Amino acid sequence: MSTEDTIREQITQHPVVLYMKGTPQFPQCGFSNAAVQMLKGCGVNSFFSVNVLADDSVRQGIKDYSNWPTIPQLYVKGEFVGGADIQGSPGRTRPA
Repeated sequence: MSTEDTIREQITQHPVVLYMKGTPQFPQCGFSNAAVQMLKGCGVNSFFSVNVLADDSVRQGIKDYSNWPTIPQLYVKGEFVGGADIQGSPGRTRPA
């Protein structure tokens, strides 16, 4: 299975997926921590997370998949919501 296939499977099989640096219990960057805290603040206590630091192909692959250059990346019901820069901004969407 290719990296893209793995990413597609993760995104489609889980309602909320966060690609992040580290884990929800031990985030490895401030933006990833902010994303986890934002999800918890919205009442999302259970979500699938992927530590991109554990696999360089996933780290680059998720950027290629979304055409978005930064991590973390949040997907809800298979749709890319954005990174930490826009997660906390209701009604804001990623640039076209």
